[in-house]
Amino acid sequence: MLGGGLARGLVKKAVAVAIAAGAGFVAIVALGATIFFALCLVVPEMGAAAITFGLFALMALIVTLVYLKGGSDDEEDDEPVGLGQRAFSLFRERPILGAVAALAGGWIFLRNPALATMVAAAFTEKSHGRRRY
Repeated sequence: MLGGGLARGLVKKAVAVAIAAGAGFVAIVALGATIFFALCLVVPEMGAAAITFGLFALMALIVTLVYLKGGSDDEEDDEPVGLGQRAFSLFRERPILGAVAALAGGWIFLRNPALATMVAAAFTEKSHGRRRY
């Protein structure tokens, strides 16, 4: 079986992420219920619900702002030069789109082996320009 270990490892990671997400969800709901019932001791239920909603909306806004600010690094990625580098960057940045493209390419190559030869030659072709060091 090709890639059996890889698939098993991905499934284990996906299960671990799902368990962590579920535990996080339960913790957030429990925190919300605790805040709501603690506020019910001081203010009426509608007020406690409004305050709890406002608190969680504020927390969501803070997390969003921190996440968006953290992702705005001014790193300039160099544009991939060759066809192989473009394909690699496609698989790295958009894995689902890359997998679909690979499946479609595999189907086309099965239907036309001459095309597969031309594409393989294009991937392995060296640039003919002179390089100055």
